[in-house]
Amino acid sequence: MPTSIITTDDLREFKLELLEEFEELLSSYLKKEPPKKWLRSSDVKKMLKISHSTLQNLRSKNILTTHKIEGLYFYDAAEIDKVLTESQTTTQ
Repeated sequence: MPTSIITTDDLREFKLELLEEFEELLSSYLKKEPPKKWLRSSDVKKMLKISHSTLQNLRSKNILTTHKIEGLYFYDAAEIDKVLTESQTTTQ
Protein backbone atom coordinates (compact mmCIF):
# COMPACT_ATOMS: atom_id res chain seq x y z
CA MET A 1 0.00 0.00 0.00
CA PRO A 2 1.59 3.28 -1.05
CA THR A 3 2.13 5.86 1.64
CA SER A 4 1.67 9.55 1.22
CA ILE A 5 3.09 12.33 3.28
CA ILE A 6 0.72 14.97 4.57
CA THR A 7 2.20 18.36 5.18
CA THR A 8 0.93 21.18 7.34
CA ASP A 9 0.04 23.05 4.17
CA ASP A 10 -2.17 20.14 3.14
CA LEU A 11 -3.87 20.25 6.52
CA ARG A 12 -4.43 24.01 6.28
CA GLU A 13 -5.93 23.61 2.82
CA PHE A 14 -8.20 20.83 4.07
CA LYS A 15 -9.25 23.00 7.00
CA LEU A 16 -10.16 25.88 4.68
CA GLU A 17 -12.18 23.56 2.45
CA LEU A 18 -14.06 22.22 5.46
CA LEU A 19 -14.78 25.70 6.74
CA GLU A 20 -16.10 26.79 3.35
CA GLU A 21 -18.42 23.78 3.16
CA PHE A 22 -19.61 24.38 6.71
CA GLU A 23 -20.33 28.05 5.95
CA GLU A 24 -22.33 27.04 2.87
CA LEU A 25 -24.39 24.56 4.87
CA LEU A 26 -24.98 27.03 7.66
CA SER A 27 -26.00 29.85 5.34
CA SER A 28 -28.42 27.60 3.43
CA TYR A 29 -29.92 26.48 6.73
CA LEU A 30 -30.33 30.05 7.96
CA LYS A 31 -31.97 31.13 4.70
CA LYS A 32 -34.85 28.73 5.24
CA GLU A 33 -37.98 30.38 6.50
CA PRO A 34 -38.75 29.91 10.19
CA PRO A 35 -41.31 27.29 11.12
CA LYS A 36 -44.90 28.46 11.12
CA LYS A 37 -46.84 28.85 14.34
CA TRP A 38 -50.22 28.33 12.66
CA LEU A 39 -51.06 25.97 9.81
CA ARG A 40 -53.95 26.01 7.37
CA SER A 41 -56.09 22.96 6.69
CA SER A 42 -54.27 22.21 3.43
CA ASP A 43 -50.91 22.18 5.23
CA VAL A 44 -52.23 19.84 7.93
CA LYS A 45 -53.74 17.46 5.36
CA LYS A 46 -50.39 17.23 3.58
CA MET A 47 -48.43 16.71 6.80
CA LEU A 48 -50.74 14.03 8.16
CA LYS A 49 -51.48 12.56 4.71
CA ILE A 50 -55.22 12.61 5.35
CA SER A 51 -58.32 13.63 3.41
CA HIS A 52 -60.52 16.62 4.02
CA SER A 53 -63.22 14.48 5.66
CA THR A 54 -60.70 12.86 8.01
CA LEU A 55 -59.46 16.27 9.05
CA GLN A 56 -63.05 17.35 9.61
CA ASN A 57 -63.63 14.26 11.80
CA LEU A 58 -60.53 15.02 13.87
CA ARG A 59 -61.79 18.55 14.31
CA SER A 60 -65.33 17.52 15.29
CA LYS A 61 -64.05 14.90 17.77
CA ASN A 62 -61.84 17.60 19.35
CA ILE A 63 -58.72 15.59 18.63
CA LEU A 64 -57.30 18.68 16.94
CA THR A 65 -58.09 22.11 18.28
CA THR A 66 -58.68 24.86 15.78
CA HIS A 67 -59.06 28.58 15.57
CA LYS A 68 -61.53 29.75 12.97
CA ILE A 69 -60.83 33.16 11.49
CA GLU A 70 -63.06 34.51 8.73
CA GLY A 71 -64.15 31.01 7.73
CA LEU A 72 -60.63 29.53 7.68
CA TYR A 73 -59.45 26.94 10.16
CA PHE A 74 -55.99 27.32 11.64
CA TYR A 75 -54.14 24.65 13.60
CA ASP A 76 -51.33 25.01 16.11
CA ALA A 77 -48.16 23.67 14.46
CA ALA A 78 -46.82 22.33 17.77
CA GLU A 79 -49.98 20.28 18.26
CA ILE A 80 -49.71 18.82 14.75
CA ASP A 81 -46.07 17.87 15.43
CA LYS A 82 -47.22 16.18 18.62
CA VAL A 83 -49.85 14.18 16.72
CA LEU A 84 -47.22 13.16 14.16
CA THR A 85 -44.75 11.94 16.79
CA GLU A 86 -47.48 10.08 18.68
CA SER A 87 -48.61 8.30 15.53
CA GLN A 88 -45.02 7.37 14.69
CA THR A 89 -44.43 5.87 18.13
CA THR A 90 -47.64 3.84 18.03
CA THR A 91 -46.82 2.38 14.61
CA GLN A 92 -43.33 1.25 15.62
